[in-house]
Amino acid sequence: MDYLEGLNEPQREAVLQTEGPLMIIAGAGSGKTRVLTYRIAHLIYHGVDPFNILALTFTNKAAAEMRQRIEKVVGTESRNVWMGTFHSIFARILRIEADKIGYSRDFSIYDTDDSKSLIRSILKELSLDDKIYRVGGVLGRISGAKNRLVSVNEYLRNTTIQADDEANRMPEMGRLYKIYQDRLRKSNAMDFDDLLFNTNVLFRDHVAVLNKYQQKFKYVMVDEFQDTNISQYLITRKLAAVHQNICVVGDDAQSIYAFRGADIQNILNFEKDYPDLKVIKLEQNYRSTQNIVKAANSVINKNKAQLRKNVWTENIEGPLIDLIKASSDNEEGNLIANSIFEEKMNNSLRNSDFAILYRTNAQSRAFEEALRRRNIKYRIIGGVSFYQRKEIKDLIAYLRFTVNQNDEEAFKRIINLPKRGIGESTVAKIVVTADENNINLWEVVSKVQQFMPGRLAAPIDNFSTLIKSFKVIANQKDAFETATHVAKNSGLLKDLHEDKTVEGLARYENVQELLNAIKEFVDNPENEDKTLSSFLQSVSLLTSADDEKDTDTDKITLMTIHAAKGLEFKHVYIVGMEEDLFPSQMMLASRADLEEERRLFYVAITRAEKKLTLAFAETRYKFGRLKTCEPSRFLNEIDPAFIRMDKSLNGREAAAATLVKSMTPRKPTVVPANLHTPSQDFVPSDTSQLTGGMKVEHPKFGFGIVKDVEVQGNDKKARIDFEKVGEKTLLLSFAKLKIHTN
Repeated sequence: MDYLEGLNEPQREAVLQTEGPLMIIAGAGSGKTRVLTYRIAHLIYHGVDPFNILALTFTNKAAAEMRQRIEKVVGTESRNVWMGTFHSIFARILRIEADKIGYSRDFSIYDTDDSKSLIRSILKELSLDDKIYRVGGVLGRISGAKNRLVSVNEYLRNTTIQADDEANRMPEMGRLYKIYQDRLRKSNAMDFDDLLFNTNVLFRDHVAVLNKYQQKFKYVMVDEFQDTNISQYLITRKLAAVHQNICVVGDDAQSIYAFRGADIQNILNFEKDYPDLKVIKLEQNYRSTQNIVKAANSVINKNKAQLRKNVWTENIEGPLIDLIKASSDNEEGNLIANSIFEEKMNNSLRNSDFAILYRTNAQSRAFEEALRRRNIKYRIIGGVSFYQRKEIKDLIAYLRFTVNQNDEEAFKRIINLPKRGIGESTVAKIVVTADENNINLWEVVSKVQQFMPGRLAAPIDNFSTLIKSFKVIANQKDAFETATHVAKNSGLLKDLHEDKTVEGLARYENVQELLNAIKEFVDNPENEDKTLSSFLQSVSLLTSADDEKDTDTDKITLMTIHAAKGLEFKHVYIVGMEEDLFPSQMMLASRADLEEERRLFYVAITRAEKKLTLAFAETRYKFGRLKTCEPSRFLNEIDPAFIRMDKSLNGREAAAATLVKSMTPRKPTVVPANLHTPSQDFVPSDTSQLTGGMKVEHPKFGFGIVKDVEVQGNDKKARIDFEKVGEKTLLLSFAKLKIHTN
């Protein structure tokens, strides 16, 4: 058992504690992946059948890395562990059990773009205003309902939800949810949230199926447990109910995904569900210097809702944290680019040693421009990923429709691609015909002469014959041979090859790269199922962290802090440290929101190994106007002992007392989570004539008095003093305000 020798005492204890419920609180940089890996290896080493182990992660990349590490310890037996993301594991179960819940095994998995496209179609069919029913907002509400396990029927029956929809001027939300789900089912498709929702339904309604998987998974492990939502936790708890060998690994201080439905209460209250729970804390940080670790601790200790731990390190003390004070956001970009250039030259560092982290994607512009001017290579994480490029989605849609002819979104994407004389009006007729006859689109297409005789029938009939021929190939050949056949015979490759522009060549090469990826999938001995259906599932469940196609790795990384979680860099720059930017103005309404922002800052700090630099700008453009900025309250929460206070990196001397004064933020606005219940007759008023002195009501902030109204470009903004939350400045084009005359 050589693998135990390199572990510290708490890590060793966590590996050896294999029976019963266990919670491992793993501080930043404490080696949790190593512990989880060796724990699985230890189980296999001591005779546990790998088929009886379930390990759930949040990225395929993390699962692949763990599997490789386990294989080094126990050999190829590790490949039999059920290991992967929540969505990939539960999609695998749903494929096996699909008929139990009314689906076929070849169901499609819709990504966000597919879901938005479907919602856009439904809004158009219902003639609903897409400025009120914004596509992203509608999908967000549906996703939120599913993550809370609220079905369509429960949604429609719940008077509180209905009142909330009315208050948000979206009374048709329940109807939209129902039609959206009906169309998904008709397309034999599930969106990402359905993979979890339907697994809960499967286990709830089919006890024999639940019992089968309870007996199969004798050991259940969950990584990044602080990021689980209610739906994920309920499935996990059900699966572990018989054997009770559940191990969760996480850090409440790094719970930053509430906007995606993550519920920090899962980890904070885990002990209530398992009274005999064993808790082990991994508190030694192997990543960062002492100054960085202590600075991070001084910040996160301000949070009230947390599991207390004392993270420490034996690493060197390291340099103090530098602070850059810039006059503007453009100067912030220039100062940081200069700093990186100097650090590289003085210390023989690579571009890949540096990361610039920001709160919002929009902040990247100034840094991109500054780095380009200095010919410093960079990459942005979170841009258009390989599998979201148009030419890739086009071919994937053909492959999806070859496997599942009920897939409405794939059908609409490829029916006239390449152009075959089937316009939007014809597609609309096909959709209407299918609805009127209560059948799916494919039945209309495959029997077009019966439903739509005439000149329109010929090109549709040709398309139908083409897809049927693809289906025959898919049933006989593996994923690569099928995909190559479809790419050539659909006309997609020919179209791309004939486009001799630089962009056209790049698109053609991207499709070739997709075919290479499919060949790699087929040639991988770990993939027993080499069918097109199996490949499509693996692609549909890729996360942004898994989609890395750039072979030139020596680049500075620019990304949001949310995207940086789980990564580490020698030098980290956290930029835009200003009030209303970080912490975000959207996260100041409650203590829970503010504490999540503080956890996000903690995550940012703990990405740094050797050196950390913080930056803020005194002015920044917002909505086309130059705005004076106030330093973030978070800067004042770092113990001053860990910040270099006497000099900013732009070389200008600054007295420590002056800097401390400039960093003193306004008093935090912390109010109860449930701010305000809108009046029963709440309907937003026309605010075009709003003036100072009027009394208004906001659905979230409550009652307030308008201080003044100012014209801003083509818009107006109002400064309002609210009774509960104090003064707020709101753009009237977005704010929902009811004017009270009494």
